[in-house]
Amino acid sequence: MGIRKKNNKNPPVLSHEFVIQNHADIVSCVAMVFLLGLMFEVSQRVAVLFITVQYNVTIPANGGPEETAVNYFHYGLKDVATVFFYMLVAIIMHAIIQEYVLDKINRKMHFSKTKHSKFNESGQLSAFYLFSCLWGASILVSNLLSNPVSLWDGYPHTLMPFQLKFYYICQLGYWLHAIPELYFQKTKKEDIPRQLVYISLYLVHITGAYVLNLNRLGLVLLVLHYFVELLFHVSRLIYFSNEDRQTGFTVWAVLFVLGRLLTLSLSVLTVGFGLAGAEKQGLNLAEGSFNVLVVRVTVLAAICTAQAFMMWKFINFQLRRWREHAQTQTLKKKSSSSKSKSRKANGVNGSVGAGGADSPRARKEKSS
Repeated sequence: MGIRKKNNKNPPVLSHEFVIQNHADIVSCVAMVFLLGLMFEVSQRVAVLFITVQYNVTIPANGGPEETAVNYFHYGLKDVATVFFYMLVAIIMHAIIQEYVLDKINRKMHFSKTKHSKFNESGQLSAFYLFSCLWGASILVSNLLSNPVSLWDGYPHTLMPFQLKFYYICQLGYWLHAIPELYFQKTKKEDIPRQLVYISLYLVHITGAYVLNLNRLGLVLLVLHYFVELLFHVSRLIYFSNEDRQTGFTVWAVLFVLGRLLTLSLSVLTVGFGLAGAEKQGLNLAEGSFNVLVVRVTVLAAICTAQAFMMWKFINFQLRRWREHAQTQTLKKKSSSSKSKSRKANGVNGSVGAGGADSPRARKEKSS
């Protein structure tokens, strides 16, 4: 993210600078159009399509009466409209956090351009990861942790509770909003490819888990990954406030490696063994079953490739940190050695001068 400089001059309407400065207000107006559509019967059907979660299925609980019915949801093409609306909500929330939290801290801390950009990135992602971790963990506690075998048992998991489906809708909306934010935040051209790769990895894996009805496994892996990423960005925020505090990076490095191993273990256990031994085998689009060898191999290959890519980036990051640390230590040693030499030189000069004044030759000249 680049630095947004406030300009007192009003830019021309619909110019690039005008859109960037007022993008939150413009997006808010678009979102309000959908909300106002709920008030009129003519537009209510279309507005509901964007705002509310679609594809509701009512199932009686344990075969009981309708009063104890439970609502479940499955996915479909109408979810695209819902994801679009919550992408607008994510843009608005992004602007609120940036203006009322991060910009105020930036003014007090007086960061450099590089630190300013990284601080904004870590601040935004820390808020998102914290919210997603807590929300995802609450879903896991209420639905999945009591029986880990449910990660693959009963596949395909076409029916989702409201919280689980809404979680995926919000996740897709957030990572889609990150694409226009590259323009709104004036991201540097050299940083755009890295950001697009980062965003694409999230979108591909979340969409894959959602469409292939691997939503339970996807939720567990997302919460695990978000927790590790949250620790990294919080550690970076602490580092920017005080560069001597680097303990968080050490803890993050250990948890990062453990997270990758746990991700691979859960993926292989669920997809490679659990689904391979499931009763329902074969491709059945009507039932939402994708339990065939080609799909299982593709899923595992995608997860393993992503984990290998992340480990490669992690190793490069650690090597760069070690080089920078070694360089700073070398500079400190050189500066300390130069200071000690200068002190010794000053001491020698002082002693020579004092000795010259009290030497026998000088006393002889004074007496004569």
